[in-house]
Amino acid sequence: MSTPKIHPECFQIETIDNVATLLQDAESGVAIDIRGTKQKTVAVAEDIKAGHKVALCPIPEGTFIVKYGFPMGAATRDIAQGEWVHLHNCRSLHDEGSSSLDLKSGARNETPYV
Repeated sequence: MSTPKIHPECFQIETIDNVATLLQDAESGVAIDIRGTKQKTVAVAEDIKAGHKVALCPIPEGTFIVKYGFPMGAATRDIAQGEWVHLHNCRSLHDEGSSSLDLKSGARNETPYV
């Protein structure tokens, strides 16, 4: 007998949040279960690592990225539902330098990362 596939999960704190945080790694095309909302699943548009944000709906360029019920950033381009939301497509409202951080490590570009 085969073991049923468990969907990766993410959590959304407030109903106004347009992003959720992944609790497990998710592969492109997989439906992830959303905890804390009425919405049950969203299909991931690309591979996303645990701890990172996924768009729960389309987010037009210039729109606030809302997490925990508060605007934490703004989309620097249109973001599709299921897409990874990170430094490459949003900017912080609190730290202007965050847009220039290394995408994978989060290190400042002037800091060597090994």
